[in-house]
Amino acid sequence: MEVKAVARYVRISPLKVRLVMDVVRGMKVDRALSTLQYMPQKAAREVFRTVKSAASNAENNFDLDPSNLVVKRIFADQGPVLKRFMPRARGMANRIRKPTTHITVVVDDGETY
Repeated sequence: MEVKAVARYVRISPLKVRLVMDVVRGMKVDRALSTLQYMPQKAAREVFRTVKSAASNAENNFDLDPSNLVVKRIFADQGPVLKRFMPRARGMANRIRKPTTHITVVVDDGETY
């Protein structure tokens, strides 16, 4: 049975999040969490929270055993971009883009219903 969790409007670039996601895709949930816990990237904290949330959803809402769960699908979609500006010399301005990301994690226990 597939169970998912979504973290929306995370203030980090989708490209940076995808680099972290590629490491844990296909891993067992407990191994993925221990791997993410020691990664230095800021995106690893957000992916950790989302994987943990998906595992908790599976355990509490569907009575699945958390030790059997596997990260089946994990992906990051682009959210809205906050546009700001920074004043520069001679009355000019530079654009500052603050991207957001929607992180989706689907965990599966491998059984079919």
